[in-house]
Amino acid sequence: MTRALQIRLGQFSDRGIKSTNEDFHGALIPEGETLALKGAAFAIADGMSSSELARLASEYAVKNFLNDYFATPDSWTVRHSAERVLSALNRWLCGQGASLHDPSRGMVTTFSALVLKSTTAHVFHIGDTRIWQLRDTTLEPLTQDHHSWASAQRVYLNRALGIDTHLEIDYRNLPVETGDRYLFTTDGVHEYVPPLQIKHLISQHNDNLDAACRALTAAARAAGSPDNLTCQLLCIDDLPLPDADSVFRELTELPFPPALEPGMILDGYRILREIHASPTSQLYLALDEDSGKQVVLKTPSVNFEDDPSYLERFRHEEWVGRRINSSHVLKVIEPVRRRRFLYHILEHLDGQTLRQWMADHPHPPLAKAREILQQIACGIRAFHRLDMLHRDLKPENIHIDRHGIVRIIDFGSAKIAGIAEIASLVTQTDLLGTKNYTAPEVLRGESATTSTDLFAFGVIAYELLTGCLPYGERLGRELNAKWMARLRYASARNARPDLPVWVDGALERAVRLDPKRRYVVETELIYDLRYPNPEFIEHPVRPLLERNPVGFWRGVALLSLFGNLALLYWLRHG
Repeated sequence: MTRALQIRLGQFSDRGIKSTNEDFHGALIPEGETLALKGAAFAIADGMSSSELARLASEYAVKNFLNDYFATPDSWTVRHSAERVLSALNRWLCGQGASLHDPSRGMVTTFSALVLKSTTAHVFHIGDTRIWQLRDTTLEPLTQDHHSWASAQRVYLNRALGIDTHLEIDYRNLPVETGDRYLFTTDGVHEYVPPLQIKHLISQHNDNLDAACRALTAAARAAGSPDNLTCQLLCIDDLPLPDADSVFRELTELPFPPALEPGMILDGYRILREIHASPTSQLYLALDEDSGKQVVLKTPSVNFEDDPSYLERFRHEEWVGRRINSSHVLKVIEPVRRRRFLYHILEHLDGQTLRQWMADHPHPPLAKAREILQQIACGIRAFHRLDMLHRDLKPENIHIDRHGIVRIIDFGSAKIAGIAEIASLVTQTDLLGTKNYTAPEVLRGESATTSTDLFAFGVIAYELLTGCLPYGERLGRELNAKWMARLRYASARNARPDLPVWVDGALERAVRLDPKRRYVVETELIYDLRYPNPEFIEHPVRPLLERNPVGFWRGVALLSLFGNLALLYWLRHG
């Protein structure tokens, strides 16, 4: 069995010599799949003492962060989830303060949180609460205080939740080791207990973390701390480090189904006919004998029965399809009966792929192309909103049903950002796309991003309108800087003279070789295909420096050489 994340936790909070305790702390350690997908979360906050609502602010921040973080999609990264939650919390706190029209009653609090997911610690910090890492005998602060001392007695916060609608969050991540300890303190503790004493007190109470926290707060009070005193201490007893045998057993828990023929029944599904077969999978039209509905069964190819990377991608494909809820993405149906074999259940679509549609409709009207591309863009957006990349967008993976509804299909190459954060022995690669639709940066070995999906979308748009590819058949080769310099965009107007110049400009920008110069989101391309962009009308021809930088600088060098030779001749012969 794969080991699980195991954590011991200790905590203590005391109002100290103050009449009320404006600190708050909390932790949420889930179990099972949630622990694996989202991790465990810990937080500490210290309400700003000058505010009457300081305690309410710190309590609200901690409780809602812990609750809302675990309500974010499993596919999101820890950073995406936490920053979205903190931004929403900050807006609410600022709004409450503004509605009171009284600065002394504003809801302002410092905040520090740590999320432990798989074998990584993710730290989020605003203010002057503090998180420390104690590894062996080394105590290191993981956060930097956001405050300024006005005098020996007065300190002002530079950053905190509830101060400003513009929130700047410190974030860092670092690997975790078994035996690591993480300490959370408010300034009432760490301003009065030096690091050497902190280490000593923790080592004295290593088996009782609650006692260690009590000892730290007691030491701060004895040292004259006039503030609230709060500590939270956790120790990593075990990490979810899988071994190869357990990973393979988990991936092969369900056996591959046998070869299926019409009339056979598999787990209550009667096979009607084979729809499609490829080297990687088979699709069968089947009848659910309980509901009477037609569905599609996708089965893995026996060619990959011993390939962990393939098995994990096949499993993730179902995971993706059951979490994306979009009318422009194929739905994966959750099974109602226990499965005895490995397969997916997909909704049945009556229609054809975009590749087949393009063969039937060469050079479609611009209005029809826009309609199709708009629907593809909606499907891409559904992936990207969940921190997922499709990574294999092409006409074969886009379906148009008999009602004209366009859907993205086949998620076998999808990358899930939240899953990618989990330590795994299974090696995956970003180079999973198809020749001519894979972005050049991925061909060069760089990681896939949303921009790589948008490059494929641009190639599809170009091909839909022209029947050609923007760089011909040259993108499938292994790219290097020299080869990249030779690649030239072929104007869409070469194949479709009826296309406006500004449409060609939009297509050219969508498939630029430099990802920084492409569209940022898919809706930008859709907009520029509908409305003339002045940039493409006023400057239909790009400067030589942009179109051919190598040729430009070669020309500059030659001119410089001729100029120097002419100058030398003049100096000698006057």
